[in-house]
Amino acid sequence: MSPYVSPVISSETLPKSADVVIIGGGIVGAAAWHLAKRGVSVALCEKDVIGGEQSSRNWGYCRQQGRDPAELPLIKESMRQWETMAEDLGEDVGYRRTGVHYLAANAAGMKRYEDLMPHAREYGLDTRLLSAAEAAEALPGVRRSWYRGMVTPSDGSGGAGAGHSRLCACDAEGRGGAFSPNCAVRGLETSAGRVSAVVTEAGPIATQSVLLAGGARSSLFCRRLGIDLPQLTVRLSVMRIHGGPDLTQGGAWTPKFALRRRIDGGYTIAHGGHSTADITLDSFRYFFRYMPILMSEWCTTRLSFGAPFFESLRCKTDWALDATTIFEEQRILDPKPSASTLKTAWTDLVSVFPGFENVEIAERWGGYMDTTPDVVPVISPVASLPGFHIATGFSGHGVGIGPGAGRLAADLVTGATPCVDPAPFALSRLASN
Repeated sequence: MSPYVSPVISSETLPKSADVVIIGGGIVGAAAWHLAKRGVSVALCEKDVIGGEQSSRNWGYCRQQGRDPAELPLIKESMRQWETMAEDLGEDVGYRRTGVHYLAANAAGMKRYEDLMPHAREYGLDTRLLSAAEAAEALPGVRRSWYRGMVTPSDGSGGAGAGHSRLCACDAEGRGGAFSPNCAVRGLETSAGRVSAVVTEAGPIATQSVLLAGGARSSLFCRRLGIDLPQLTVRLSVMRIHGGPDLTQGGAWTPKFALRRRIDGGYTIAHGGHSTADITLDSFRYFFRYMPILMSEWCTTRLSFGAPFFESLRCKTDWALDATTIFEEQRILDPKPSASTLKTAWTDLVSVFPGFENVEIAERWGGYMDTTPDVVPVISPVASLPGFHIATGFSGHGVGIGPGAGRLAADLVTGATPCVDPAPFALSRLASN
């Protein structure tokens, strides 16, 4: 099960119309906050609870280091927002500037960090490489030595994803926005070739602009509209513990485990190098587009064949808007965590830091990370359907860049000057021809 997420009280009635309708209440769905601050009437529909899927299941890193260069302007905008978020929303969102360390086990791993440094310098990041001695000092009490490492002191961490989503929703609702958790969107209506309404299980909402921030279900939603959005999901497994040794106040990534200090004093822990891709029909549909990243020397994703494949066989790609859809039948994606992956991570963590040996694991959970073929999100209007916009495919980077992505999406929907160049996030870059 996912960590508990405080519910957002829904609006009493579904609005009949809105300037913008947002589909999805995760961290990027908080674009509603940016829109509401501009006086735009906005309605947000979420099929389950606000922040209930990947926004509450992440590792909690808000990092600038190790990013695709295309994302660096967006993460800088996001970090600017993270620094003022508590003041802007009037409540602690769980973010802390703590720094994040990445540790390399060998020269090959270190070269990856070295290759990132020109981009860090270009964008003015405080990222720096660590010697073996500095890497050891970063995490005291270690039994194993690290080859070297990398750190960005201005990076942050925290249980920021779901908290940010919830507080932005509450603030936007206070500014006149309408929020409808447990209200699935079934599809869109069009008129004269553009968006004219969103059809929900509770009725239609007339609108001229829609932002799809549906995470792992975005590709399926788009397929019914005839829109090609290549997207696959990667299953990550995470656990948390109460207490533990005073190892770090921030985050640390190693090839075999990753950890992040929680505000409650415990840790969020995952495997630093293993994730799982459940084979589905989409795996075959998009295989050749994902082949370059699957063949990359850095790819550590394991393929798994099981129940998700047979579920995908039963999944309709077209449906009537006046009948129950898969979005209502399966309101929340709650995959089982991989016991073997978490056991490997825990065993390696304890072997390196014996202070964790007698600490009890409080909770384990799984989550689906929505990915694109180039591991860069889509934040883009859809040329073939005026009024329709997409913000998805954050490939495990959504917590950090969520605030900036929300602002960029709001800019694109309203026609405002974009806060960063939107070209790297255009849907057209992923076209199949």
